[in-house]
Amino acid sequence: MNSAPFSTLSLRPELLTSIATLGYESMTPVQAQTLPHLLSGKDLIAQARTGSGKTAAFAIGLLNKLEAQAYCTQALVLCPTRELADQVAAEIRRLASTIPNIKLLTLCGGKPMGPQLASLRRDPHIVVGTPGRILKHIEKETLHLNTVETLVLDEADRMLDMGFHDEIMQIIGKTAVSRQTLLFSATYPDGIKKISDIVQRDPVDIRVEASHHSPDIDQIFFQVEKSERVEMLFKVIAHYQPKSSLVFCNTKQQCQELAEELRQHDLHVLALHGDLEQFERDQVLTQFAGKSSSILIATDVAARGLDVKELAAVINFELSHDPEIHIHRIGRTARAGSKGLAVSLFTDSERRRLQAIEEYQGSSAEIASTSTLKIPKNLKLYPPMITLFVNGGRKEKVRAGDLLGALTASGEIAGEQIGKITLFDKVAYVAIEQKVAKLALTILADGKIKGRKFRVRLLR
Repeated sequence: MNSAPFSTLSLRPELLTSIATLGYESMTPVQAQTLPHLLSGKDLIAQARTGSGKTAAFAIGLLNKLEAQAYCTQALVLCPTRELADQVAAEIRRLASTIPNIKLLTLCGGKPMGPQLASLRRDPHIVVGTPGRILKHIEKETLHLNTVETLVLDEADRMLDMGFHDEIMQIIGKTAVSRQTLLFSATYPDGIKKISDIVQRDPVDIRVEASHHSPDIDQIFFQVEKSERVEMLFKVIAHYQPKSSLVFCNTKQQCQELAEELRQHDLHVLALHGDLEQFERDQVLTQFAGKSSSILIATDVAARGLDVKELAAVINFELSHDPEIHIHRIGRTARAGSKGLAVSLFTDSERRRLQAIEEYQGSSAEIASTSTLKIPKNLKLYPPMITLFVNGGRKEKVRAGDLLGALTASGEIAGEQIGKITLFDKVAYVAIEQKVAKLALTILADGKIKGRKFRVRLLR
């Protein structure tokens, strides 16, 4: 079923063109199972992990029936975080590229209201955003949802975890009863069923990947003493030396403390948790995605919306209370056909959690001895890149090509030595190879970008 081509569906020709242009050759399991129901207008509740193709599924569904000539808001997608909203908006824009005059607007917190209010003078066709900011615009009467035909709750489980239940219900109350309501979730807590019962009409219930064991992931467990947990985590990282690893903690306080302890082992570590300001969060995510840091420590909620294509390893500093969340965590590695590594540390008091994971995935855990972990001599675990911070972004009309051109103009730095370039409204980040980082800093700080001087510094 997952090999069926998109051409088997009743899709508008422009959508089939953009699907082919994006290189989507056949449907993923979640697309094959949800799209026929989506296209027939049915309400849907679908459980599928991040990276399974669900965004494209609901994007195709809402775009297929969108009327570009009708200047009203026809689709609303609610996401738990700004990062996820940005990713969803980018995916919808890619798929909508062949349909003329589609207006999509992202409305999230952490950004000024002014530009959003200006953009809302004409109703967008599609709105993607976070519950808090969407509700603010509803209260200001700058966003009108009575014409919404498709409502999507993306990562609905995380929105509930983050305490957005009341906001979600208030937002839904402003939409037409006749709308199509789609709930997508990585896990299936009781709260999802309660919301579904209230806001959906005879929803089709789809659970993708009933098998919770991935042959592409080497999953290893180590039993440790509580007092040795940090030291064993360092040994795991030193032994396997993954190019990028996401370390999960259960609390934000633990994230920060663990990052500080690992830095004492001369590791470049970043922490991602709910206490970070949006600016700090953007910076952390940009450094990790740009390979300027090899280790990111995060809570489950904070890691949602993390867009890293190749994640070499997922490490559980301690086991999750919920086996579903454990499977979701480790599913972040072994994407796009690559082999992945999942390592979990547990103490004797976490035995019940381990048994729950074994029951859920239908297989015994491979428990290895910590004596197999070896720290190589002359260990050096430095990330390959370092990030340059540029105090100018899209608002100053700075483009990725301008930064690339400024760095390579003299011929001292080659294009392949420059990594990911990330632009925000007022700042930009450039990943650059460590060995030419100081040279790159000098070139940008002493030179000009688009005829203007900008403040530039290295992020350590």
